[in-house]
Amino acid sequence: MWKIISIPQAFKKNVRTLLGFLLVAVLITLLTPGNGGFRYQFSKGKPWQYDLLTAPYDFPIYKAESELSLEQDSIREAMKPVYTYDEEIMALMLAELKDEYYARMSKSIPHAYYIYVHQELRRLYTRGLIQADQLVNLREREKLEINLVVKENIMKREPITRFYSLKEAYEQLYDNKPNALDADLLQQMDLSRYLRDNVLYNEDLTQKLIQAELNDLSPSVGLIQQGERIIDKGEIVTPYTYNLLRSLAQEQDKRSGGTLQQWSLRIGSLLSMGLLFFVLGLYLILFIPSFVQQRKNMLFLLISLFIFVGLTAVNIHYDLFNQYIIPYVMFAIMMRTFFDSHTSLITYIIMVLASAIFIAEPLGFILIQVVAGLVALIALQTLSSRAQLIRAAFLVYLFYTIVSLAITIMNEGGIRHDYWVIQLYFAINLIFLTFTYILAFIVEKIFGYVSNVSLVELSDVNTPLLKELSEIAPGTFQHSLQVSILATEAASKIGGDVQLIRTGALYHDIGKIKNPSYFTENQGVNNPHNLLSCEESAQIIIRHVTDGIALAQKHNLPPQIIDFIRTHHGRGMTRYFYNTYCNQHPDQEVDPTPFSYPGPNPWTKEQGILMLADAVEASSRSLKEHTEDGIRLLTNRIIDSIVSEGLLNDTPLTFRDIQTIKEVFLIKLKTMYHSRITYPEKQ
Repeated sequence: MWKIISIPQAFKKNVRTLLGFLLVAVLITLLTPGNGGFRYQFSKGKPWQYDLLTAPYDFPIYKAESELSLEQDSIREAMKPVYTYDEEIMALMLAELKDEYYARMSKSIPHAYYIYVHQELRRLYTRGLIQADQLVNLREREKLEINLVVKENIMKREPITRFYSLKEAYEQLYDNKPNALDADLLQQMDLSRYLRDNVLYNEDLTQKLIQAELNDLSPSVGLIQQGERIIDKGEIVTPYTYNLLRSLAQEQDKRSGGTLQQWSLRIGSLLSMGLLFFVLGLYLILFIPSFVQQRKNMLFLLISLFIFVGLTAVNIHYDLFNQYIIPYVMFAIMMRTFFDSHTSLITYIIMVLASAIFIAEPLGFILIQVVAGLVALIALQTLSSRAQLIRAAFLVYLFYTIVSLAITIMNEGGIRHDYWVIQLYFAINLIFLTFTYILAFIVEKIFGYVSNVSLVELSDVNTPLLKELSEIAPGTFQHSLQVSILATEAASKIGGDVQLIRTGALYHDIGKIKNPSYFTENQGVNNPHNLLSCEESAQIIIRHVTDGIALAQKHNLPPQIIDFIRTHHGRGMTRYFYNTYCNQHPDQEVDPTPFSYPGPNPWTKEQGILMLADAVEASSRSLKEHTEDGIRLLTNRIIDSIVSEGLLNDTPLTFRDIQTIKEVFLIKLKTMYHSRITYPEKQ
């Protein structure tokens, strides 16, 4: 009956559990680099929710990003582009003109033309030639002056009217010619050949000058000294105050980012959170080992912790929204939906404490969340309908309001005019909490849980499958009800899941719907087994298990309920037909396989109780007189037989549990079969 787990195996499982909690703590810490920085949440035009804030040290009043960006854009716009004056271009072009003239033009074109062109080119190059598109661009950008770098890297400011485009320089050569010179002869000299821009845009130097100006731009507009008052509780965050708070947050991030202090803050958060999670893991291992033994439970818990604590850390770090919008109580409600109140409470408190690590004023936060969580768990103490989840959400909202009001009066001596703002946050929280109804259904499907709510709904005798059982096999239906009564009472005495076993008992024999008349509780005068061999009868009886599994799967019953159908006979035997067959063949060695159920044997406390209740209730119907001694002897004989056959070896039931179950069955069966007094006839 006792499932023995080796110490090394149990030790490894416990170590994996603790490592899982540590991993979650590390992941949450990595989510928020610098999570020890400025943890206050504030918005322009909204009241300050925290106590008096003074400057912890001297810090500059930083310009807003938009203001700083505007000033930087102004610097870029005001900066005059830098151009370089290339003196070598003029010398090169004049030398080329001279070579060309004396090589091929001197015989046909008079020397006076050469002198004119030479002098005019010198004048034009001295003024400066620039590409036409560059000149157009400067005029469009209203850059009326440029910075011109001449020899010895001297920079001068020059108006753009000084320079000529290549086209303008070409026209100047013709427009300025003396009347004595013939234009046709000038054209023969191919003057455009000697025109090249010698004023060139220097982008690298321009960007260096801009960067130098940007580097000289001050990022701040003032200084706040240590101890100077910034804002007090209830005051409206004005644009100026907003800038002070933003500057303080920026300064804290600057001081902590990438430094030893930053790593110290992160390590401190990790150690605090890791310690909380370690204590939680240790508590679950020592006091709620059944929870830890199932991997899906640990996976669900770790994911939930990561979501709620991680969301808090990210929200505080990036200032996304007020922390009271996060529906922390949803964690407690979800845990209570699938587990007991004890497990839900301890895990919820640890989650709240871990989240409080990132909150600027943790004491008020912890008080509000713990009270609200306790109220929710009290409201869900006996969870039997989904409507209770909605009622619990409204109760949480009510106590959010009451506790926050009490804290405000305690700190302020009265109610602030801006108290309605936090009510808005609580209202949004309430909206999220109401979605727990839907979320619980999703979690059920993903993790394979079956909540008390679902079990209560399934145990309604008006559900299609149970209604069909009551109509087709009324005797079996009554038997299932009786088994449910016995099993539920026994489970409540030894700490089993009462609602789970109640529902499992109602469905454990639904396979008898297929052949109801072959089971004694549904038979009339005629017994169809009289026409069958023992082997055939045994197979029909055994088949109600597989038929029940098929029906349950068809009606989408949870796996936990199907397990009751599968295990309520375990690998036991159809003892009546086996013994009959043996008596009919005394000289033959009988193979018990055709008379044995396929199993498996029960492996949970609840499945074991159901097997005992089913066997005892069915056998009790065969008693001619339901006396206390007769019921006790029957109960002991049936249960001891099941134990001796080893059908309960895989369950965690102890001998003390077995004895308690026997006593419960005796009391309940006596009540079921009590005799009534005879009413006298009227004379």
